Amino acid sequence: MCQKLVNKYNVAGPRYTSYPTVPYWDVESFSLQQWKQVLKQSFEESNIKEGISLYLHLPFCESLCTFCGCHKRITKRHEVELPYIKAVLKEWQLYRQLLGTKPKIKELHLGGGTPTFFSPEHLTLLISELLRVSDLADDYEFSFEGHPNNTTAEHLQALYDLGFRRVSFGVQDYNAKVQKAINRIQPFEYVKRATEMARAIGYTSVGHDIIFGLPFQTEADVRETISKTEALMPDRIAFYSYAHVPWIKGNGQRGFKDEDLPTAESKRAQYETGKSLLEKVGYTEIGMDHFALKTDGLYKAMQNETMHRNFMGYTASKTQVMIGLGVSSISDSWYGFAQNVKSIEEYYNLLENNIIPVYRGHILIEEDLKIRKHILNLMCHFKTSWLQPELTFNELPEVLMKLKELEQDGLIEFERKQLIVTEKGRPFIRNICMAFDLLLQRKKPDTQLFSMTI
Repeated sequence: MCQKLVNKYNVAGPRYTSYPTVPYWDVESFSLQQWKQVLKQSFEESNIKEGISLYLHLPFCESLCTFCGCHKRITKRHEVELPYIKAVLKEWQLYRQLLGTKPKIKELHLGGGTPTFFSPEHLTLLISELLRVSDLADDYEFSFEGHPNNTTAEHLQALYDLGFRRVSFGVQDYNAKVQKAINRIQPFEYVKRATEMARAIGYTSVGHDIIFGLPFQTEADVRETISKTEALMPDRIAFYSYAHVPWIKGNGQRGFKDEDLPTAESKRAQYETGKSLLEKVGYTEIGMDHFALKTDGLYKAMQNETMHRNFMGYTASKTQVMIGLGVSSISDSWYGFAQNVKSIEEYYNLLENNIIPVYRGHILIEEDLKIRKHILNLMCHFKTSWLQPELTFNELPEVLMKLKELEQDGLIEFERKQLIVTEKGRPFIRNICMAFDLLLQRKKPDTQLFSMTI
């Protein structure tokens, strides 16, 4: 990649798991009552047609990984499991009372934290109770995030028996020095064991998460990690940039010094090396930072242009409604977003008082919805169009002017009323989306809110 372009476009920018991005939500005019109204409206539109998605945030971890930007609670006390499960089930009960009709679940994902912190018995209780009062779509998909160090055969079998067929394991990097810096010690043998157990049980999609740009990480480390990954050939790989945002996430990301991080130039070289090696052994780049074998559902969704992006990342299909359960979870009704409180104690207290534990959100206006479609098109399909009147907006001429420079740099091409991201431009997809981000342009932050784009 041209270093001149890296220097030019390596700026702070969103990862666009939503539009508007969370820092630009209109929280002042948002209310829980509004959220209930837009959710109910959207649910009635979509439940019969496509079903809904459920995201369950299980926040507990036994130790702190210093690269992690997720909301978590560090504890070795496993007696916290059952009270939390009961609270999540109470939240689901409140949502079902609001919606009135039996929900049809198309996607269900367990994230964290560490979902496999919970015992197989407690995970079985949680999922069984959720499903007991729900229907399933014909093409449903259940997935979870597993920690290679504590995901047992019992975990995998219990969740498989409940309908889970996809699991992703956090690998990060296999170098011992890097693992020590991020406080995530897990030998290759642990990942190999977990991967092979999942396949032996019958999981049809096993994923690995790999990070570049970690402290002390080198290009040689990335080569070694990809080489070991090739020995296992996971069905899909998330190969993404470490987001260094300690000013947002607090002391958790201060387990090392800023100067221990690779430079922007070496970080980008790590990505280019990793991408080249992955493509050489049969992976195809999917959207941003994701790779899949041609046999995996995410690859097929990209080919069919049915791939979607939301707060769970890339998914093989779209549902208009995604309900997030658990502390800090974010829900999406397409017309609005809502985020749960982040304190476990406050979460419990609100549920005891029969209150859906939302503390902030955003109701999308017409302009938001149009921009959201363009950004989703770019993030999922590397192209967008304004041929249809419903995808035009007042500032479109100004946006097209901003894109001219990206065109001159060979990152995009225009074809009639369509924008196509070039192969050269794919690593800069966040920068291209930023040209459409009207709220980012109108409300430039005084402080850095996002990680660097390159």
